[in-house]
Amino acid sequence: MTEPQPTPQEFPTYRVQEFLPSFLLGWGIGALITFGVRALADALLTTPCEGRTVLALIVPLLLGPGGLAFTALNWRRASRAALGLGLVVASLLPALFVGARDISALRSTGCAGGYVVLAQTDGESVSSLTLRVGESRELTGRIGGFNTQNYPGQFKLNGQGSAAGVVVTLPKTAVEAGEVFPITITIQPGTGINTYTAGVQGTLVKNGRTVSADGSLELNVRAAERP
Repeated sequence: MTEPQPTPQEFPTYRVQEFLPSFLLGWGIGALITFGVRALADALLTTPCEGRTVLALIVPLLLGPGGLAFTALNWRRASRAALGLGLVVASLLPALFVGARDISALRSTGCAGGYVVLAQTDGESVSSLTLRVGESRELTGRIGGFNTQNYPGQFKLNGQGSAAGVVVTLPKTAVEAGEVFPITITIQPGTGINTYTAGVQGTLVKNGRTVSADGSLELNVRAAERP
């Protein structure tokens, strides 16, 4: 006699009447966790920067994979699977949305550090240039990652090349955050054909602490044109 074959498991059918309430419950729990953790952290964190990045990321990282794992373990039970999917959606909205907004706010207040945007005179940002020996190029710079409201005053500018023949000239010695300033990159005669780096830094002292914004440019130096 042949043994009876096991009946293959069928994919469960989810009914809206059973699925939707559990889904909304899961989303509500996820939203409650998101804002509950934020409220608790706001009460415990005493500085505007420390711990804020972790706070912005930890809730979506917990709700997303956790909700998916819960759904996978209960995929044949419609109500529980819907609860897990609600947690997953909550990890995106509101958790990830709020976290991304918080990280953006950290950058604007300088908690995520500053940077110098280097651009050509037409406004297009640039990360590398090709110059010939003896050639100069006019660029612009702008300090980003800080704003004048939270970081008033002027950043002291400093420019330097990675070799003696790479000269970074800054007509302005100090600028405010967001202010565009001119930069001149010059490859002096006698500089060897190679790849160099030019850097621009702005520093500001606030409450006894020095904050900085940095930008760098890769320079591919070629031989001078023959007359």
